[in-house]
Amino acid sequence: MRKKARPLTVSGLILAAAAFAAPMTGHAQDAATARPALLEGLLACRAITATDARLACFDAATAAFDTAEQRGEVTVIDRDQARETRARLFGLDLATANLFGRLRQDDPVDAIETTLASGRQDGRGQWTFVLADGAIWRQIDMERVTARVAPGAVVRIRQGAVGSYLLSVGGARSVRVRRER
Repeated sequence: MRKKARPLTVSGLILAAAAFAAPMTGHAQDAATARPALLEGLLACRAITATDARLACFDAATAAFDTAEQRGEVTVIDRDQARETRARLFGLDLATANLFGRLRQDDPVDAIETTLASGRQDGRGQWTFVLADGAIWRQIDMERVTARVAPGAVVRIRQGAVGSYLLSVGGARSVRVRRER
């Protein structure tokens, strides 16, 4: 025989709403690695023992999560998307930003290979390289770029010593660069 569903009381709905609206405070976590309040609220629904109340909590929490995702307030990415994003952000100083939560432990990106969209030389002889993804890298040393800098050329950027980066066009000798954007 199937159990008859009991209507939730206002206090039951308030408890369910509170579960997904506020972060868990049972243990202190570093703010950079703390789970978002919406996720904590969703997971908190598992602790509700009354079936109807647990279902109402899950329904409310998933609706709030879906709304937040549609508004761009929260983004969910998988491991492959995190790797792709990490490669696009290569060269930017993000050491203190924990953009990937626990996914941060994946293999770090030590080098990227892409194509050149454009390149121009300033009055001092230093180059600015615009890559296919829109990233802008500026030469910071005075080494001569020996390759032909033309759109479509293969560009490889790798990490150098002490936080520096080395850019090579078409396999030619590398120059030191800094990512501007």
